[in-house]
Amino acid sequence: MNEQETIRLSKRLARHLRHDPAALGLTLSPDGWAPVDALLHALAISREQLDEVVETNNKRRFAFDETGTRIRASQGHSVSVDLGLPDAAPPEVLYHGTVAKLLDAILREGLRPMKRHAVHLSATVETARTVGARRGKPVLLHIDAAAMAEAGHAFQVSANGVWLTASVPPEYLHRIG
Repeated sequence: MNEQETIRLSKRLARHLRHDPAALGLTLSPDGWAPVDALLHALAISREQLDEVVETNNKRRFAFDETGTRIRASQGHSVSVDLGLPDAAPPEVLYHGTVAKLLDAILREGLRPMKRHAVHLSATVETARTVGARRGKPVLLHIDAAAMAEAGHAFQVSANGVWLTASVPPEYLHRIG
């Protein structure tokens, strides 16, 4: 597959494994897994194509189980799933990328998961910048994750290194760029 085909297939996988499995006739397990064979049949793709997308996706959005017979999105679901991620102690600082038009509301209300199950945070400024740039010129936020954890906020980290939390109250946010 060329790069454009790989991106297109990655977006289809994300849509169906995170948001609309029923459109393909799939049912996710309570922890988000879908049978690989059913997914291959529903998308009319080969195992080699699926393996290529999973292996080459720069965001590591998808993962196979230990048997290779099931696949799931690493995070970002709008459908009800429990990924079973254990709580983890976050680094002192995490980051979030957004755009200027959302900044006032975020600084007033904090970060909320919106249609997802959790707020997504990055361990690096570079990753946050990339995420924020998807919708325009990025604005970067510094999250005092250590203070949040000390105050009792729970964090998890997905298989691809995205930090997840239920919300980020405004007092833990600071604009950095």
